[in-house]
Amino acid sequence: MDPLGAPSQFVDVDTLPSWGNSCEDQLNASEIAAETYQEETIRSPFLYNKDINGKVVLWKGDVALLNCTAIVNTSNESLTDKNPVSESIFMLAGPDLKEDLQKLRGCRTGEAKLTKGFNLAARFIIHTVGPKYKSRYRTAAESSLYSCYRNVLQLAKEQSMSSVGFCVINSAKRGYPLEDATHIALRTVRRFLEIHGETLEKVVFAVSELEEATYQKLLPLYFPRSLKEESRSLPCLPADIGNAEGEPVVPERQIRISEKPGAPEDNQEEEDEGLGVDLSFIGSHAFARMEGDIDKQRRLILQGQLSEAALQKQHQRNYNRWLCQARSEDLSDIASLKALYQTGVDNCGRTVMVVVGRNIPVTLIDMDKALLYFIHVMDHIAVKEYVLVYFHTLTSEYNHLDSDFLKKLYDVVDVKYKRNLKAVYFVHPTFRSKMKRLGPDWSTFVFIVEWKNIRPSLHSKVVSTWFFTTFSVSGLKDKIHHVDSLHQLFSAISPEQIDFPPFVLEYDARENGPYYTSYLPSPDL
Repeated sequence: MDPLGAPSQFVDVDTLPSWGNSCEDQLNASEIAAETYQEETIRSPFLYNKDINGKVVLWKGDVALLNCTAIVNTSNESLTDKNPVSESIFMLAGPDLKEDLQKLRGCRTGEAKLTKGFNLAARFIIHTVGPKYKSRYRTAAESSLYSCYRNVLQLAKEQSMSSVGFCVINSAKRGYPLEDATHIALRTVRRFLEIHGETLEKVVFAVSELEEATYQKLLPLYFPRSLKEESRSLPCLPADIGNAEGEPVVPERQIRISEKPGAPEDNQEEEDEGLGVDLSFIGSHAFARMEGDIDKQRRLILQGQLSEAALQKQHQRNYNRWLCQARSEDLSDIASLKALYQTGVDNCGRTVMVVVGRNIPVTLIDMDKALLYFIHVMDHIAVKEYVLVYFHTLTSEYNHLDSDFLKKLYDVVDVKYKRNLKAVYFVHPTFRSKMKRLGPDWSTFVFIVEWKNIRPSLHSKVVSTWFFTTFSVSGLKDKIHHVDSLHQLFSAISPEQIDFPPFVLEYDARENGPYYTSYLPSPDL
């Protein structure tokens, strides 16, 4: 209420519900039970944190109306931009604000400058300039937008502010994609609160109706409100989640600053051990981790002169590019095939992934998109031990992955996929497999497959060579298990832990008797 008794138009941030309180009514007993289970699974880089969530507010409204220590104004380099946010702030703050801005002599992109709030309920206004977005200069735009949010928060910390109200800094007229900008905004605030959370009590994201849906969608990724939401959000995180402060990281532009430039890399570990000093903090900034001439490295690979460690780094960068593309591309058409999905756990507690061969129409789909979908689904699964169940049931020649695709899959995927794969169950094989020795040892091999026609009226044997896999991993042959019936599979995986396609159940009942399928669910897959 103002002194005359009229209701105030300003909104006190302490009266707004925090993000952490926005889903308390959704946490029922079953979800709490799920959270207990999730504690033993892979965690997100943005952990569920009730205290941090309590500091964050998503509010649909005009940032100029917030009663907090400071609000943020997005403007241009001369601080004279006319956008809805700025115009509202100028109108409510009064003419004194323009006079104060003239003393600042503008503001560079990514910087933050401070003025009084004048007639606003907020005590201060922090002015910042978001970048103009062009796709060819995306990296520069990301870094500049990160600097906007980071410098605003740093200024708030230096001025001992207790609450900050953010507008959406990337104004529409500057062309920055809303979703991309929101990722940067949320992760930067999240990382700042993790490190300097004691300095701020409230951070308010003031959004318009058009912006609210995007913030509602992405906030759970960086501020999960439960362990279950944290686990559910993990696969949706983008490939680049920034460094420890949320700053964008570009692998191709990273260089490594060594202790002794020009010294052989092979001796580096011995030298570091001799120092007896923890140097892990050196080079933690994005620029200090940059990695040099990519073309030169590729040329050295071809010449066989690059070390094993450098080869691994090169492979990791290539995998990261695929992962980034997998998280940004629309793969709904591949997902709708239901050819790859996660189900329960085996008798050893390892995640079970199911591949349905019949649901892979090799000749009708883009196999590069299929590879992207595989990476998108498996990236967070493969960080821990897992097993694959491949249903070969009723497949035809149109469902068989060729050797080129499998070789590409092997070349792309990260080493964790191969290291943590503990078993492959090949269900309902219609062939017998032999191993053919290639080279001087057994580390690299292929399966030579002799297909047998299962129709009794035909007695001829169809022989074809199929590269089922080409993993260069010692002992992989011991991980492959041919399973003729579901009953055999149940000795390793409980039937309640697998979602079976109906046709698999029907085929097994027909070939092995109905006993094994009488108590199993029949999901519509």
